[in-house]
Amino acid sequence: MRVARLHGTGDIRIGDEPVPEAGPGETLVQVTAVGICGSDLHWWHEGELGGPALTQPLVLGHEAAGVIAAGPRRGQLVAIDPAIPCTRCRPCRDGYRNLCTRIRFAGHGATDTAPSTDGALREFMNWPSHLLHPLPGTLSAADGAMLEPLGVAVHSFGLGHLPLGGSAAVVGCGPLGLLIIQLLRAAQAGFVLAVEPLAHRQEAAVACGADEVVSPADLDPPLPGVDVAFDAAGTEDAVGSALECVRPGGRVVLAGIPGDDTTTFRASLARRKGLTIALVRRMNETYPQAISLATRGAVDLASLVTKQVGLAGAPEAFSAAQQRTGLKVIIQPAV
Repeated sequence: MRVARLHGTGDIRIGDEPVPEAGPGETLVQVTAVGICGSDLHWWHEGELGGPALTQPLVLGHEAAGVIAAGPRRGQLVAIDPAIPCTRCRPCRDGYRNLCTRIRFAGHGATDTAPSTDGALREFMNWPSHLLHPLPGTLSAADGAMLEPLGVAVHSFGLGHLPLGGSAAVVGCGPLGLLIIQLLRAAQAGFVLAVEPLAHRQEAAVACGADEVVSPADLDPPLPGVDVAFDAAGTEDAVGSALECVRPGGRVVLAGIPGDDTTTFRASLARRKGLTIALVRRMNETYPQAISLATRGAVDLASLVTKQVGLAGAPEAFSAAQQRTGLKVIIQPAV
């Protein structure tokens, strides 16, 4: 089978490897769609992600869908939940499996508590059977891959505790920010402000339901401020904009991943407003919700996919994603 491995910063190589054999509790999946996430770009561009660093060639990709290749479920299109929690640590037992201290995650390098785990940028992969979520016929493989970022958006939205009919700001309108905007619209938010510097993403924010879209340079925070602000970019400027937008006593949800593993903001501003700040760690058991939202048309996943390429085009696809000239880039390993 063909595999795309990251050997160093900016160095993705396509090679041939044996098709893996499924172990106990695992299922062999033919991967048909993989989205490039911002965290993938950190691995590709920097060789690390918030501490863990690339120590051996790694298969990236955790936003994925595929077709079960063997067994009684053969031929079934599934979304692949990329997180394998230990189920035994305190966070797992408390119901916070996304905070598992020994979690294995597809396309992630080794940590102090978990080994390096290859991701989905390959034609076939084994994965725990219970983490393969069946998809209805109305959803495509690309839709299935988009369910992972939608799940992160669902988790982020929940951390915001939006009041009924409340107002919100979304800072950074890449795929994650656009999905949060769609969820805010589905939840009947009274007002949604989008903050984004790129023109094509501003247009996408309007299409997704933002009431007002401004560039960070033109941001004039609404008075008295929105109930909750979501940072979906991770930069210091984006976090600052989120804090500026929110009302006293409001909430700020930090969903973006900073490039240098540091988040800074004006402590005086946050303190004087008495803000509650929540940080997003992936998602927590949100695939059923995400599948329901996509199936019912409450969110539009297809409109966020602006480029699809075969596995051989993976190196160029990462370059295109890094330039942020579109929205979501999907790689099709089976093509």
